Amino acid sequence: MADFGVFTKNADIAARAGVNAASTPVSVTETDKYVLDIEAVINARSRFNWSDVFTSLDADLQGLLKDTGASMCARIVIAQDMGGYISRIYAETLLDVLTDSIKENMKLLSDKKVQEFVNPE
Repeated sequence: MADFGVFTKNADIAARAGVNAASTPVSVTETDKYVLDIEAVINARSRFNWSDVFTSLDADLQGLLKDTGASMCARIVIAQDMGGYISRIYAETLLDVLTDSIKENMKLLSDKKVQEFVNPE
């Protein structure tokens, strides 16, 4: 199986979706269908192409990108099948936690000072 993401890998998606995530939505086959689209959304929203410079980034920024991409993908995994979770409320709370994390991460990734730090002119 391939793991197409530049900075979003299936193991990270599965970790954020939780141990109760259904096996089909969290499979590499399924997440590979949209992982590059999610990474493109991160790049577009932050107005910076993180995919092109990912390997040259320090571990902190790589971690931030991994968390953002995996959290965005995990929301899709959870929304596709909430049946494995203890309750629907538990799954929805997990979605809320992921959404909050994504919002905070995107603020940082969109910050021009962070981008200038990565790519000084």
